[in-house]
Amino acid sequence: MSYDPPRPAGRLLLTPEDKEAPARARRLRGMGLGERPEPALDAFAQRLAQLTGAPYAMVNFPGEQGQFYAGLCVPAVAPVVRSDGTSPRLGRTLPRDHGFCPHVVARRKALVLEDVGDYPRFAGNPVVDEFGIRSYLGAPLIDGTGLVLGTVSVADVGPRPWGRTGLTVIKEHAAELVAELENSGGLLPW
Repeated sequence: MSYDPPRPAGRLLLTPEDKEAPARARRLRGMGLGERPEPALDAFAQRLAQLTGAPYAMVNFPGEQGQFYAGLCVPAVAPVVRSDGTSPRLGRTLPRDHGFCPHVVARRKALVLEDVGDYPRFAGNPVVDEFGIRSYLGAPLIDGTGLVLGTVSVADVGPRPWGRTGLTVIKEHAAELVAELENSGGLLPW
């Protein structure tokens, strides 16, 4: 028998269980990844943001306790202003229940959310309220052993018709990054 603590009332989002987290953490440590920002992955995220026109792009290595963005591109000026006049800044870490990457990891396939408001399961996610994220496009980084190392993703503060082109772009870039990570043993050439 197991005990599941009650979920907060009014929250439809259920963060999926990540059974591969311990194996992923070991694999990433062995590659020297997932514990510090990587300039090469920041450059990769920057290129992905430019290619898609999205203000946010990430290379995310989820761990056992949360998410870590080893590659991150954020706008110089946050596109959302709170009622008190401040702007939220996306940092290198987020809890597991924030964002959509944990769903990509659990699904083991790309996730396209052109308008998160259209999906009650995702509309209540904290990144919607905290950072104003309205659209998301992400793909898993699946290595040659079948382990999901993490995700590559882009996000925007407005609805985006990512379409088949966006899906192709994110999947191709995920495959490219996995190949580079495996061929270099984590020592990125960019």
